Amino acid sequence: MSIPFTKYMIIGAGLSGLTTAYVLRKAGETDMMVLESRKRIGGRIFEQDRIDFGGTWFQSHHLNVLRLLNELGIAKFHQYVKGKSVLVYRNGVPERYFESDPNTPSAYRIVGGSMALVNSLANGGREHLMPGVTVRGLRQEGKLFLVETDQGSFKSEKVVVTVPPKITDRILFEPELPKALRLVMAKTHTWMSNSMKVGLTFQRPFWRAKGLSGTLIGQTGAVTELYDHSDASNRYYALMGFINEGLRVFSETERKKRILHYLATYLGEEVNTYTTYEEKDWSQDRHTSEETGQTGYDSLSYGNVLFQRGYLNNSLVFSGTETASSYGGYMDGAISSGIRAAKQLLEHRQE
Repeated sequence: MSIPFTKYMIIGAGLSGLTTAYVLRKAGETDMMVLESRKRIGGRIFEQDRIDFGGTWFQSHHLNVLRLLNELGIAKFHQYVKGKSVLVYRNGVPERYFESDPNTPSAYRIVGGSMALVNSLANGGREHLMPGVTVRGLRQEGKLFLVETDQGSFKSEKVVVTVPPKITDRILFEPELPKALRLVMAKTHTWMSNSMKVGLTFQRPFWRAKGLSGTLIGQTGAVTELYDHSDASNRYYALMGFINEGLRVFSETERKKRILHYLATYLGEEVNTYTTYEEKDWSQDRHTSEETGQTGYDSLSYGNVLFQRGYLNNSLVFSGTETASSYGGYMDGAISSGIRAAKQLLEHRQE
């Protein structure tokens, strides 16, 4: 039985991998396959109950996001910040209130949620996507690669690996990657791997009626950051934020109890009228974090030059937000790295 062949193999269907596939298609390249270990696309962009539990915001200087949204015809809108925001310094100290300067534009969000961008990138080439496939090994055989997965093997001329650097060692490379590259990979913190998010939906935005923005900042409480996460049309109302990592030691029931109590203290008892309540702990996502669940911050210095080089005669390249030379750890970094990877492949397509 013959092994399926594809010219371009992209490992990972997150924002970076889908951007690479999109750029390749624009250049007329259609012989490709995008493998994804999750059963869904999007990577660290993830939505549930219309709440973004992964990549959410971008700024006016994130030009790669802005250009791509414009090219795909996807609208953006400003994060809601009208009203008083709450600042909690520490337990036992009265909260303080502040208001954002109306002359200073807030961060942007994507109309339809961040998955609108993911789905738009994927729509032009869904026949190339293979979710639920985990790559185990990548072996160079002459001018081709043998890509070994839990669903069988494939052959390819060019390969893009978008797996977070820190967990790339789950793939067996033959020949082995350079030692210097492996050391950098092992020390590169994975964006989102330590994050825990909480999202609550409501029938009404009770906080707005109280003159509150929905923003709550406090490093010692159950929730370190909270924001209004209502949609652009103001027909769907929600709050979303980051859970204090110290709550990871508690059961889901106890953690939820503490979070609701904390939010009710500063926003009001109406918090308990939520329609849905969801959490996402990225440290427990095996496609993102180490199997031990231990994350830490070994290095937040993204974009090491070793990530941006071509390997094995320029037939193997790496991408992902941690590899970006600018705005690593942001959606903009994921997009720029995906564009860079595609250009590297196209520059050497005849080799």
